[in-house]
Amino acid sequence: MNRIDLKSAATLRQPAELVAYGLASAADLPVLDKVAARYAVAVTAEMAALIDRDDPDDPIARQFIPSADELATDPGEMPDPIGDHAHSPVAGIVHRYPDRVLFKLVHVCAVYCRFCFRREMVGPGKGSALPDAAYRGALDYIRAHGEIWEVILTGGDPLMLSPRRLAEIMADLAAIDHVRIIRIHTGCRSPIPHASART
Repeated sequence: MNRIDLKSAATLRQPAELVAYGLASAADLPVLDKVAARYAVAVTAEMAALIDRDDPDDPIARQFIPSADELATDPGEMPDPIGDHAHSPVAGIVHRYPDRVLFKLVHVCAVYCRFCFRREMVGPGKGSALPDAAYRGALDYIRAHGEIWEVILTGGDPLMLSPRRLAEIMADLAAIDHVRIIRIHTGCRSPIPHASART
């Protein structure tokens, strides 16, 4: 079994790579390939190095390593379990509560959590970032709704954007008088610790 070399390892994205690093069983490879065809897989070297390969119930592995259980769908399950689409007046915006919005800027993450309720909406093939016209439309929506005082940047993970792009977004939002709080929903501080040094 190979160990993860943090200095040279790339993000593991294919079930065969997970098997090569001892994070999944070779016997599970065919079913994990089916899971990976449906849902994104990405485990950074930093997260992979934390997984206890000898513990079948390792909590970090359970969070990031795909499982055959993901292919099982109960009759009552919905592809949009939290109702983002029903509360999305324009592309990139979820306006569920009167005074705040989610601003979904990107559709990628550094790692993909197996429990993610947006897993059908994120990952390769879902587009990497909100297109410019949709971004401008989302800003116009926020400007037109004075009751919005909080904007929550999400996606995917907004810290996957470059520092330059994130600064532009923050400046655009700061220019809207009624926006008083901007939050960033991210998981990047753990799977790619150097990301917090970039921003």
